Amino acid sequence: MNILTVIGTRPEAVKLAPVVTALMENTIVNVSVLVTAQHREMLDEVLDMFDIVPDYDLDIMSDNQTPTDVFIQVLNGIQPILVQSKPDWLLVQGDTTTVLASTIAAAYEKIPVGHIEAGLRTYDRGNPFPEEINRVLTDHAASLHFAPTITDRAALLREGISNHTIHVTGNTVVDTLNTIISRPESPSLRTILS
Repeated sequence: MNILTVIGTRPEAVKLAPVVTALMENTIVNVSVLVTAQHREMLDEVLDMFDIVPDYDLDIMSDNQTPTDVFIQVLNGIQPILVQSKPDWLLVQGDTTTVLASTIAAAYEKIPVGHIEAGLRTYDRGNPFPEEINRVLTDHAASLHFAPTITDRAALLREGISNHTIHVTGNTVVDTLNTIISRPESPSLRTILS
């Protein structure tokens, strides 16, 4: 099974690191990592900490980007990679514009999407903006939903998401913290996590 994991920001990297690491240790899974570098420097620090080397780098970071600019750049950048690499699954985490654009591109290529941190809701499209819109649309385009809590699962069910596609997993940031506290402290650790 080929899984393409998309990471755009430092929080995504922090929360996806234990998932990517576990997938890389699984011999029946071939995992590739695509970064959009929505937050370049902070993203690279986290990837280095977990020894994650991206297979693809869209490097979209530029000054004064709007969410629309990011969406278009990610959509245009990821589409040829999806066509060429033909992953069995796309795996995304969270609610960034990178997540939504990647999900839409995968849906257009008929590639199923797994959404980690599915079901989080504020029920206010303007707060946080554009994250609330991104997470709702991503959940409705995804094929599998990894909800951190039963509350998040309930939100998905209320919106008509099929029960058999929802898995309550806990929050992957807990796995990241457990990994980090088991290591000797490094000087850059506090910077990365702050």
